[in-house]
Amino acid sequence: MHINTVFFIVVAAILSVVVVYFQYYFRGKHKGRLRILLSVLRYIGIFGILLLLINPKFSKVNYILQKPNLALLIDNSSSIQDSGKKVKDIVSALINHPELSDRFDITSYQFGKSLRPLDSLSFLDVQTNIQQPLATLADVYARKNMAVVLISDGNQNIGRDYTFSNKVNSPPIYTITVGDTTAYEDLSIGPINTNKYAFLNNKYPLETYVSYQGQGTVKAKVAVKVNGASVYSETIGLSRGNNLKNIKTLVTASKIGVKSISVTVQPVPTERNITNNTRITSVEVIDEKTTVALVSDITHPDLGTLKKSIESNKQRQVVILKPSAGLEAFEQADLFILYQPNTGFRKVFKFLEQKRSNVLIISGVHTDFNFLNGIQEDFKIENGYPQQEFFGNLNSGFSKYDITDFDVSDFPPLESDAGPVTFNQTNETLLGISIKGVDMKSPLLTVYGKNTIKKGLLIGEGLWKWRVQSFRNTGDFSNMDTFLGKLIRYLSTNITKNRLNITYSFNYEGSNTAFISATYFDATYVFDSNALIDISVRNKETMAVNMMPMVLKNAYFEADLTNLAPGDYEFSVEVKDENYKETGAFTISNFDLEKQFVSSNYKKMQKLAQSSGGMHTFSSNFEQIATELISSKAFVPTQKSIENSVSLIDFKILLGLIVMAFSLEWFIRKYNGLI
Repeated sequence: MHINTVFFIVVAAILSVVVVYFQYYFRGKHKGRLRILLSVLRYIGIFGILLLLINPKFSKVNYILQKPNLALLIDNSSSIQDSGKKVKDIVSALINHPELSDRFDITSYQFGKSLRPLDSLSFLDVQTNIQQPLATLADVYARKNMAVVLISDGNQNIGRDYTFSNKVNSPPIYTITVGDTTAYEDLSIGPINTNKYAFLNNKYPLETYVSYQGQGTVKAKVAVKVNGASVYSETIGLSRGNNLKNIKTLVTASKIGVKSISVTVQPVPTERNITNNTRITSVEVIDEKTTVALVSDITHPDLGTLKKSIESNKQRQVVILKPSAGLEAFEQADLFILYQPNTGFRKVFKFLEQKRSNVLIISGVHTDFNFLNGIQEDFKIENGYPQQEFFGNLNSGFSKYDITDFDVSDFPPLESDAGPVTFNQTNETLLGISIKGVDMKSPLLTVYGKNTIKKGLLIGEGLWKWRVQSFRNTGDFSNMDTFLGKLIRYLSTNITKNRLNITYSFNYEGSNTAFISATYFDATYVFDSNALIDISVRNKETMAVNMMPMVLKNAYFEADLTNLAPGDYEFSVEVKDENYKETGAFTISNFDLEKQFVSSNYKKMQKLAQSSGGMHTFSSNFEQIATELISSKAFVPTQKSIENSVSLIDFKILLGLIVMAFSLEWFIRKYNGLI
């Protein structure tokens, strides 16, 4: 207790005596036992109040012995399943080691894809992430004296490289490598990079790589097959110094549908693991050919330019029609280009209004603006202006699609006798008009529309000059053709809002990656988190059907299909009590990331131990780790003192004593007529 507190207590005792003496002895008339009793009660009450104000405390120091922490981190992946018994024996020996237990607080963890407390080792995890559990332990035991014992084969297939991700002041890591460390010859196929979709009769790129592990020199044949039919093959040579070969090719999308693509490398005679010699993916071939009806009542060089430019993409076909053509010809078109409309286009505009088709209108000096203004209500063009030259100004703020690779700075002018344009609906200018170097703040090329209907308006003829200039600038027509191609693709795409949307992959490499997600919107197109969505999955071979509800995540629903066996499946997603349903198909390949390795990676385990200040050994000599930890001066118990400040008195008891003393004093005085 502090000396000041003792002083205040003494002063409180003296002050209490003085008050009692003044009340009962200095001027008191009564003598005897009654005065003594009353003075004692008054003294207790006053002294108790003063003690409450002083609140005396004393400090109590406790000493504890704190052991350093030892975290056992055990790999539970299937790649060390063959060494499972040995791993369990090592863990048991370390946990039950008497000297180790006496020196450390031992905690055990297991990991595969993520870290979790050690329950029972099954060695069934299909993914290994060594870096994540090491980083987690470094955070959990921050500022604590600890060490980590990592028991693994050193093979990681997801996450950051664990040998280069140690944090500053991370604990020392003692690594024990288990499994076969013999280096066998092995050829393996890497991930296949290709498009998810391909257009019919187009070529799509496919890229992967073949890696070699071994000391010699090998030659092997690589084959690419689509639905079992060979489409590409190559013989490659690899060696220890040249152990990686990129495989690149173009595959023709010859038929519509989902195509299974396999890349296989021929195994070498001494190869033990051939499961990693084949990789499978899928591509969906779709027919997105667009038919463009170019309607014109005049002959003009722009017509040939438009046809050539648009058809530079083989997915598009241009048909030049007269406005008097039959309706059956118009029915075949997906997009219409009306070149310089006049009164003969009345039937065409009526057809477009009924069909709600997308359209691009191109005006020029032969356009009947009175007819054009009267036949539609989207815009009005002032007429009566003289024929003049319009230069194009690119709008860098255009947001509908990317136009950054298009340049019109040195393009010749277009010709028109049109005046300013007034739009009656939402529009966005792609090219503005410049006359003799002056920006007229008026659109040359504009896209507009509402709901799912898209339209465009170009004011000016002479597009053939632009395509010629494009060839002069670059030696080809790509600048102009790409620009028109993007415009046609934008206008020919109707974006519809589906209330039920699903996201999935055609091919899953192993069931551990098989997830299907869905989003559902209410009538106002707001995400409906209260919807009940079920998924039905059917195996095409066994015809077995699995039905399950999709689980709500943050802003989507998800179905976990990781329990499905490899095979081909069909599925349907349906919203309960609503008439919304989506279907699809996918394949789960017999692929195991853990089986892509043929031996333990002791070199990386050794590097991790050295970089962290730990020690590396093999499973046959794991006792060296225990000996090193016990003898290390870096891990010794530390004595800590804990000082607790405790109140000398109990507040409630003292308060009760004060109340009782004053109450009893008042009662006695009242009883004896002293009040």
